[in-house]
Amino acid sequence: MGNPSAKPAGRKAVSLAIILAAQVAAMSVWFSSSAAVASIKQQYAIGASQEAMLTTAVQIGFVAGTVVSALLSLADRFDPRRLFALCAAIAAIATGCLVFMAPVGPGAIALRFLTGICMAGVYPVGMRMAATWANRDLGLLIGLLVGALTLGSASPHLLAAAGDVEWRAIYGVASGSALVAALLITFAKLGPGIRRAPSVDLSKIAESWRRTSLRRVNLGYLGHMWELYAMWAWLPVFLHQSFAARGLQNADTKAAWLTFAAIAAGAAGSWLGGIVADRRGRTFVTTTAMSASGICALLIGWLYSAPLFLLVPVAIIWGITVIADSAQFSASVAELAEPGSVGTLLTAHTCAGFLLTMVSIHLVPEVQALLGWPGAFTMLALGPFAGCAAMLRLRRDPEARFLAGGRR
Repeated sequence: MGNPSAKPAGRKAVSLAIILAAQVAAMSVWFSSSAAVASIKQQYAIGASQEAMLTTAVQIGFVAGTVVSALLSLADRFDPRRLFALCAAIAAIATGCLVFMAPVGPGAIALRFLTGICMAGVYPVGMRMAATWANRDLGLLIGLLVGALTLGSASPHLLAAAGDVEWRAIYGVASGSALVAALLITFAKLGPGIRRAPSVDLSKIAESWRRTSLRRVNLGYLGHMWELYAMWAWLPVFLHQSFAARGLQNADTKAAWLTFAAIAAGAAGSWLGGIVADRRGRTFVTTTAMSASGICALLIGWLYSAPLFLLVPVAIIWGITVIADSAQFSASVAELAEPGSVGTLLTAHTCAGFLLTMVSIHLVPEVQALLGWPGAFTMLALGPFAGCAAMLRLRRDPEARFLAGGRR
């Protein structure tokens, strides 16, 4: 007779592989404009504000979508696979429409906004599905999903380094990928940890702040998010300026390669962070990673004209540490939440973080104009240091015993 645990283990591995593949494919529509904008600028005269809105509209839509999803407890009341599939399909259609119309203007911005709304039914819902399979490995499971998001964030810089790709092709491929994701996710199974909420309960959202342990996790996450997306947005600008000021040959291409390497390296950091957190504890990984990324933020602005053998390692280490802790905040929320409210609290948690990114992303150029790159990146370092304080307080909280099987 075969091993009776082999079938459940096999179902878990297959389902997690499907969830991961579907999430990577669906999230391609989020980053499609970042990859397409260089080609668009060759054919259309667009200003900096229009260029920024192609990406920012997705962020704004995502926040709006997570607000609605959290208020209605969609991720806890309905089959998450169907919610994921529906949202991925709508996002695919919205992105596909861009192939047949001018990629700038109010219509394009509206479609990008709709895409962002749909991503609220993909990213946190994917984490929700992965969490149903957790068995002492929740940090790694969510770390894999965040690692996939990190690779997606790095992909536009790889395209910029490797050469031009026509914008219609980028949108077309992204649309097709999201359609594949919508179909693929229907083959995933949910794990034994799935719980359904019977009805809308707005008090669940208030629990994110009212309950001390969850509040500390969310404060830690906000500190982390203050730095993360602003770093991803402005590190390439810093590197392009630094390399150009050095008079390097093919400075733009070299800066794009380093940007890709720094951000993509974060995928390995996310996966490694998940492994270590499951073995050593969530607060251990989050405080270690935020301390390291904060130090990198303090240092890198002063390395603008420093030798490359100093600048390059700091950029790579920053890229690894800035995301290594990200999944562990979500894992902490999932472990501290009531089983029937995990999806809602993860969605509200993600919403708050992405809302804050809009502030820090737009503050960087303002501070940089006044205080230079050292001042701008020092401003970002305040986030992870504040996040460390919140997570160290959580470490002393009695409810921290629920994290990572008692590993704080």
